[in-house]
Amino acid sequence: MNRTFVALGGICAFLSVAFGAFGAHALKAKLTADMLANFQTGVQYQMMHSLGLIAIGLAASLLPANGHLRRAGWSMFVGIVVFSGSLYVLSITGIKQLGAITPIGGVAFLFGWLSLVLALRAK
Repeated sequence: MNRTFVALGGICAFLSVAFGAFGAHALKAKLTADMLANFQTGVQYQMMHSLGLIAIGLAASLLPANGHLRRAGWSMFVGIVVFSGSLYVLSITGIKQLGAITPIGGVAFLFGWLSLVLALRAK
């Protein structure tokens, strides 16, 4: 489990840097300021939660195995895909309805962080 989350975190961090560069260079002239800000928010949250995934993977190697860590890692990953992914697609396509699913990813992030805290309390 720990290698899985460290690897997923590394891949997501790599993609965050790539998407950030793509937004800054290729999309800057094509998107409105609001849509570019949405895209950049996706990049920022992806990077923060990629580091969270790496931390969860490292914590898994130090703490006794428990379901809280597994839930924390998968929740962070789902949050990245749903939250950041919906912002990327919304920004590029302009389909405003995608904004309705973005909070689902935010809830997944919250659940992931809460699960990490609960993992630290588990015996």
